[in-house]
Amino acid sequence: MRNEKPVEGSVARVKARRAMAFVFVPFLVFVLLAGAVHAAAGDIRTFKALQARTAQLRIHGSTDIENFTAVIADYQRLHPGTEIEYSDLVARDIYDRHVAASARKDAVADLLISSGMDLQFKLANDGYALSHHSPATTQLPAWSQWRSEVFGISYEPVVIVYNKRLLPAARVPRTRRQLLALLRDPAAKLAGRVGIFDAARSSVGYLLATQDHQLGSMAGALQAAFGDDRVVLEDRVGPLLDRVARGELVLAYNMLGSYAQARIDGGAPLGIVMPEDYTLVVLRTALIPRAAPNAAEAGRFLDYLISPRGQAMLGRQVGLQPVMPAGVGAPLSPHAREGMRVRSLRPIPLGPGLLVYLDALKRRQFLEAWRSTVQPKQKAADQAP
Repeated sequence: MRNEKPVEGSVARVKARRAMAFVFVPFLVFVLLAGAVHAAAGDIRTFKALQARTAQLRIHGSTDIENFTAVIADYQRLHPGTEIEYSDLVARDIYDRHVAASARKDAVADLLISSGMDLQFKLANDGYALSHHSPATTQLPAWSQWRSEVFGISYEPVVIVYNKRLLPAARVPRTRRQLLALLRDPAAKLAGRVGIFDAARSSVGYLLATQDHQLGSMAGALQAAFGDDRVVLEDRVGPLLDRVARGELVLAYNMLGSYAQARIDGGAPLGIVMPEDYTLVVLRTALIPRAAPNAAEAGRFLDYLISPRGQAMLGRQVGLQPVMPAGVGAPLSPHAREGMRVRSLRPIPLGPGLLVYLDALKRRQFLEAWRSTVQPKQKAADQAP
């Protein structure tokens, strides 16, 4: 979700997001933000230092600025001399801008934070990442970092989101096979009322679509059913969830759980399903570019994000599951642990396997097949008199 309205004034209240029941621990309801926040052109905002400026930090991030403001404010309470500029970008733009700036020898951002874990890994693989070692990084689980260059700061489940007023509880699909049956049922009247990421325009959508094809035998059939039902395509999660909340769509598939939970916290009539056959889990990763002008400050901010305090802020204020459970401030309840077990969480590995579908030929072949099943029927319907 994007909100480009400027945020001004010396104090702003940011509503805390209730954590998802299966992993999050409820905590604060509001957080007091200190310091002036100024909006620049587009999605760039500058958070002025709280006292005389002694350091600067430029972040390119795919986490919505409305959510991440509380994290930045908390860091500045610890480092009041740091001025932070945050550019709110989609994952593909983070990657493309960095590669283009590096080719031109222009200044690059100091820290890249992205839900496009495959693109972050490719940057590291192609030599763009700076190695970072600290006492904080040594505490991270081995699965959440790659060669001290790409660091997982949080993870979240990929879910089905539905409108509770439009889909009776008895018809809510709990597996992909049940979802397929619902899509194929004429009585469900889902034509034009189901949404997914546009895999051709959304890097996260492409990652999730390719993971489905690697993990599940239902992927091809689901893809065809989406096409038959003239699925609605978007490159961002926000517009899809907004349309489900308004009742324009009945459900949306492969959505990021934290965004859906935020709308539920705000009163939207939405329900979340973590598919019982498998639930993909996406890492949100951070990377310090090799050419970062303020690499030392970027390292301090990264260490903060993976510290217990930073992990707690990500869980409480942004609605992201910390990679280190202690970061939420309390152990998981027996109910939450059971929920994690029965819902078959399937984390996407942070490793060379992420590069397979980034190969140009592989990507072109995948998207050609994807378009042939999803888009022709949609276009034909749009062009019908």
